Amino acid sequence: MKQAAARLSPLHLSDGRSAGSVLQTAGSLLWIPQAALLAWSLQSLTDGGGMRSVVLPALAVFMLGVLRAVCEMAGTRLTFKRARAHLSKIRAVLADSLAMRSPLDPQRPASGLAASAMAEQAEAILPYLARYQPARMRATLVPLFILSAVFSVSWLAGLILLVAAPLIPIFMALVGWRAKAASEAQMSEIGGMNGFLLDRLRGLTTIRSLQAVDLTANRLQSAAHALRRRTMAVLRIAFLSSAVLELFAALGVAMVAVYIGFHLLGQLNFGAWSGKLSLGQGLFVLLLAPSFFEPLRELSAVWHDRAAGEAALEQIERLTRQGMPLPEAGLHAVGQTSARHDAMRAPTIAVRNLHFSYPDSGHAVFAGLNLHIERGEHVAIVAPSGAGKSTLLSLMAGMASPQQGDIVIGDCRLQADTAAALRARMAWIGQKPHVFAGSVRSNVTLGRAGMDSGDVELALRLAALHKVRQAQAGVMLAEMGGGLSGGEAVRLALARAAAHPHADILLVDEPTAHLDRDTAEEVMRALLHLAQGRTMAVATHDMALVQRLDRSIVLGEREKVRA
Repeated sequence: MKQAAARLSPLHLSDGRSAGSVLQTAGSLLWIPQAALLAWSLQSLTDGGGMRSVVLPALAVFMLGVLRAVCEMAGTRLTFKRARAHLSKIRAVLADSLAMRSPLDPQRPASGLAASAMAEQAEAILPYLARYQPARMRATLVPLFILSAVFSVSWLAGLILLVAAPLIPIFMALVGWRAKAASEAQMSEIGGMNGFLLDRLRGLTTIRSLQAVDLTANRLQSAAHALRRRTMAVLRIAFLSSAVLELFAALGVAMVAVYIGFHLLGQLNFGAWSGKLSLGQGLFVLLLAPSFFEPLRELSAVWHDRAAGEAALEQIERLTRQGMPLPEAGLHAVGQTSARHDAMRAPTIAVRNLHFSYPDSGHAVFAGLNLHIERGEHVAIVAPSGAGKSTLLSLMAGMASPQQGDIVIGDCRLQADTAAALRARMAWIGQKPHVFAGSVRSNVTLGRAGMDSGDVELALRLAALHKVRQAQAGVMLAEMGGGLSGGEAVRLALARAAAHPHADILLVDEPTAHLDRDTAEEVMRALLHLAQGRTMAVATHDMALVQRLDRSIVLGEREKVRA
């Protein structure tokens, strides 16, 4: 996860000096020679040069205009492509970091929050990269060149622009601090509302059964009103910054125009290096004065994009840096030979001096835990709720790293460089298996290559699902298991394990919880049949299941061996 955050940081610190930004800035600077040619042409006409004297300058102005348009077009395309590539990279980093979060992580973001960050919040970064950063580069360089050109003609006009210019970025900085805070609050409100909505949609059946529809609707309405207020606060700041910028820009241009007008009328005989400005020189200054403020005006127009983009980047970086990661190196170690095993030969599992506690928790879940599971043994892990049964299974599956101690599977120590390879030989069966929207076949195979319809049918038969109409291979299932009962969902997880080509370890968490006695009996029979020839650890409170396993291990006590 630290690697993911490191990959994201250069994007956050990008200064926008791309080829596209340079082309757009160069296109804006071409207006200076265009203004000079226009002013020179007018001066030639007033001096009696005739139409012939302006043909070549007019052609040059036209060619510079075409070149300027080409630079703007090419620069915009390059900038957008670069911004889109950066956004894709940010989303890939975020997806990787979320995938690397441990299921044991108590700070895992809600699905709605993660989806909001990856979709709509990440999309706010695109205008920041494609519009704000090129505008910032133009606002930095173009006014300096224009100011130099104006100063070369009139020191007073240049001084007016120099005095008016700093007022704009100073005010924009003051507004920007408030805009960023408002955008961060809006992003947080959007993520929280999405998480709330998705959670309630998933539990809609429960909400209806508890007659809490009106209460939920009122809470959703309150969240929507809070989001509306946050959004309006951001818009008020954006409109305020634009209005103030336009005011200062208009005053600056007006002061330059007043000075040039009175100077040409002979009322003000100072401010020019040559003593007296010509009509061409005055026109040149007047043409450049609005262009001096134009990059700053563009920067103000995209100032909200900056606030929203940086707020989105910080939100995404928080998601990549927080939480409990999976062993990082394990994602790249699937093919390592250190975790090799003999086909159809179940391994032993040894836990030695295990210490584990959750982040920011003063309570140690395990402090020196030791246990041993023999090859092919079926063991029940028994303890009161909250004592760490599911946590122990997750640690055996390499879903988190203990602070101290070892977990040894076969002759291989579970650690960062072997975790993924060891997980490849495990099958996890939880009490609430996740069912994806799709066919029963795809929910059994889970994208594993090399599995044909015969393998799927055999797995469904082993899980006692072959006679269940809604669990046939071609039947489509809704997200979260719509169409299956709780027991059938657990048996679907058993079918996944049965179809796993390399699973010789079964880690089972409360397989009969929340099931009626008949359904629990079917699940137990299927589980015991599946566990033949495999090493199995089952966390359970069900004494009927405990009685049918080889022995039980009570956490906090010595292992109890069943005769």
